[in-house]
Amino acid sequence: MQIAPEQAPGRAVCDVASSHPPPEACLPLEHRLDRSLDALNFFLADVRDGLGPYLAIYLLSVQHWDEASIGLVMAVAALAGIVAQTPAGALIDRSTAKRGLLIAAATVVTLASVTLPLLQSFEAVAATQALAGAAGAIFAPAVAAVTLGIVGPRAFARRTGRNEAFNHAGNAVAATLAGVSAYYFGPVVVFWLMSAMAVASIVATLSIPATAIDDHVARGLDPISGPNAGEPARGQHHDQPSGFKVLLTCRPLLIFAASTVLFHFANAAMLPLVGQKLALVNRDLGTSLMSICIVAAQIVMVPVAMLVGHKAEIWGRKPIFAVALGVLALRGALYPLSDNPFWLVGVQMLDGVGAGIFGALFPLVVADLTRGTGHFNISQGAIATATGIGGALSTAVAGLIVVTAGYSAAFLTLAAIAALGLVLFVVLMPETRQTALPPIGLAPPTPAE
Repeated sequence: MQIAPEQAPGRAVCDVASSHPPPEACLPLEHRLDRSLDALNFFLADVRDGLGPYLAIYLLSVQHWDEASIGLVMAVAALAGIVAQTPAGALIDRSTAKRGLLIAAATVVTLASVTLPLLQSFEAVAATQALAGAAGAIFAPAVAAVTLGIVGPRAFARRTGRNEAFNHAGNAVAATLAGVSAYYFGPVVVFWLMSAMAVASIVATLSIPATAIDDHVARGLDPISGPNAGEPARGQHHDQPSGFKVLLTCRPLLIFAASTVLFHFANAAMLPLVGQKLALVNRDLGTSLMSICIVAAQIVMVPVAMLVGHKAEIWGRKPIFAVALGVLALRGALYPLSDNPFWLVGVQMLDGVGAGIFGALFPLVVADLTRGTGHFNISQGAIATATGIGGALSTAVAGLIVVTAGYSAAFLTLAAIAALGLVLFVVLMPETRQTALPPIGLAPPTPAE
């Protein structure tokens, strides 16, 4: 087999006379990159959120912590992520080593998590989870940047939906494995499962050639058109980022940031609270029941994310995100109706609609509103900082409400916050699909001198 040393993107030159099936290297480049992005999102799914809801289950059923302490340590981890989000976005905008950042973050999150069974004190647990939270700030903007840098703005909506579908599929598989394994070996098994997924995510990251990522496009700059209509001339860009003032004066961006804060305030504490209720019903099966909850939601998220990726350009962004907020409010209102595990798992499936929409739509709306500014990733980080505040307040406030007024009061409070977010979003937020081509607040870019 002979492969040309230089070949046009999307092509592979191989020995066509061979009767054997073509090896991976002979597949068209875009197909290989699709497979690499699929694998990255699939295996990174169990790593990017750290222990997530399993942390609450482990601390409640194994370490025997009370709900308020659990909520506080989760809030500490979330606050560390908040502090790191905006610097992480700025770093990704400037970095030409995005693969290295992903690998480093996966390593840190995994090491911080697998040491948890060796720790007993609140201070030690809080410190390791804070480290994991800070490192985890890299994942979402880095994956979005790598994706945008590979596929460009025109294919970004569909590819983002596919990213989220594989992410949710990875979560579903990991949660299934965790649930089955925890039944036989106990809650500690989730730590070792995370380690295996982290190694696989590193391999997937390395399978993406560094040269396939256009770092200028990855930060939200537009390529100059190539000789064919609509075709970018790779390596040529309007490479002068705008001033940051354009982000601060973009009213739709600020409204969207506020909406995502309310979404996360309402959403972040729901699954941990459900996990705690399930653990109280049966401490021995708490982790397995939590895994069933996660799998049920993730199964729903896969087709929802794919649907958003395919229909966001047709239906628009605003009505789809409004559905996510409405479903979240409904979910919070339904949890208090029963403590039956089957009911709780059934209601948790609604998380698949809300989270599936949010995951696929968030980077797309930010890309709409920042295109041509060169600040795509720092904008993601800044909004993630705001949403992190919402998430941190969610777990802390919900934990205190549970201690003082019970689980039902906590769920209904979260449902009311989601309803408030829905009203504000519908009234104030414009549709961004029509503003996806020209950058908001900027004149059409001109070639750099």
